[in-house]
Amino acid sequence: MYSRSFSPLYAEGSVGRPSFAAEHGLWNDQQTQAAEQIEAGLDEVDLVRLVFCDPHGLARSKTLSAQTFRTVLRNGMNFSPGPFLFDTGHAVAVDFLGDPGIGVDEIAGAGNFILVPDPTTFQLLPGSEPRTAWVLGDEYLRDGTPHPLSARNVLRRVLCQYAKRELTPVLGLEVEWYLTRRLGGPPGHSGNGFGTQGAAPLVEPLNSGYQFNGEGMYDTVAHVTDPLALHLAALGLPLRSMEHESGPGQVETTFSPMTALDTADAMVLFRTVTKQWTARRGYHASFMSLPRIDSFDPSGWHLNQSVRDERTGRNLFCAEGFSGGMSPDGKGYAEGLLARARDFLLLSVPTVNGYRRLSADFSLSPTRIGWSFEDRSAMLRVVGTGASAHIENRVGEPCANPYLTIAAQLFAGLTGITGEPEPDRPAAPATQDTDPQRTVPQSLREALDAFRDGRAAELLGTPLAQCLIKLKESEVSRFEAWCEQERPADGEVTEWEQREYFETY
Repeated sequence: MYSRSFSPLYAEGSVGRPSFAAEHGLWNDQQTQAAEQIEAGLDEVDLVRLVFCDPHGLARSKTLSAQTFRTVLRNGMNFSPGPFLFDTGHAVAVDFLGDPGIGVDEIAGAGNFILVPDPTTFQLLPGSEPRTAWVLGDEYLRDGTPHPLSARNVLRRVLCQYAKRELTPVLGLEVEWYLTRRLGGPPGHSGNGFGTQGAAPLVEPLNSGYQFNGEGMYDTVAHVTDPLALHLAALGLPLRSMEHESGPGQVETTFSPMTALDTADAMVLFRTVTKQWTARRGYHASFMSLPRIDSFDPSGWHLNQSVRDERTGRNLFCAEGFSGGMSPDGKGYAEGLLARARDFLLLSVPTVNGYRRLSADFSLSPTRIGWSFEDRSAMLRVVGTGASAHIENRVGEPCANPYLTIAAQLFAGLTGITGEPEPDRPAAPATQDTDPQRTVPQSLREALDAFRDGRAAELLGTPLAQCLIKLKESEVSRFEAWCEQERPADGEVTEWEQREYFETY
């Protein structure tokens, strides 16, 4: 039987620019070699998900046919800047019809940017049918310069500062999250729109919780988390453990140490795949810090950090001799983190809900700006001695943008190592709890104010700093307006937060 065959004509601009990556020298030798291997094996792939991480830490993507991806691999793909313009509730926070006010001319009129695949991140999703691959991309302006709003590029810039000093950051992930069972019901579309999120998914816990690391408690989630663990390992993620935390169905997932860019890429892949994999099986995974569900305990993201000196191969935090403790460089790194804790907290705790955790109600959630050896109540917990010495920052929430969170940590730590001038305020532990400069911000509004007044532009560049201010101002203003109207009880997780974050994150 005769079957018609359509021959597509790829007009210039439909998939980036011809030879965009080569023209602008965007790939190193490793990426070029990886691209050649991808091209050789694309006949074994049906679809490719081309992904980037927006300012909120959410994965945004287009699913391409393998035939289209052959062109996109070297030309890039046109993407709308919408993910840079919407806040967490999909309200337009950056004016793209007038002057965006962030110093990026190409945002005006919502003009496209070009997303170029990073060939070293290409991988098949195990067990997918049709055969689907995942690849992260880097954002560029149409002239080939890195996009000023690219979170991944912020981390790359910070890592260049380490490379100039022949230093390599090493990081480990410990991520807490909630696994619940979906109960059906409507998909949450009623009342949903630009800046108004519909009802959150109806769920139920898988157990009663509050038996920390209980073997019996873990077994109640193991029918989901054990196969998930195998799936994550098949993705190449260096999974170390699945553990039951305190809350009902609360899980902690930990990974072995990685380089900084790999850590951030892994966090995006882990969160995205975990939500998708569980949803397909009738469950709901949420990285929201404190869902509005009875007896839930807040979830945190503990980021373990050390720095390797490439000239000697030694851990820079390791003290000489047998006294243990931290080296002067390690202490300097910690002081850098503390000195900029308030300025950069918005990047580690970016939601209204994340600040529910940072209160005196939760003894293991840090509120004081200080560090201590083996103390889980401290913001910075110094762990181990010798080659294993590292700093665990316990302040972050699990849904934060990993590129911005990690970049901020490394930037602050490096200023401490190099002895750059510190902000005009003390960073050591305080004797008075009432000193606001010794305490982490207690709300998104307070964190946003500290961010405005701090060194954000030095880290992020002015465009991204201004974009984040607009995004977070929109988010917190909508929340404050809702509270003014609804008058929720003090201290409770609100219905607004549950609608805004529980499904999205």
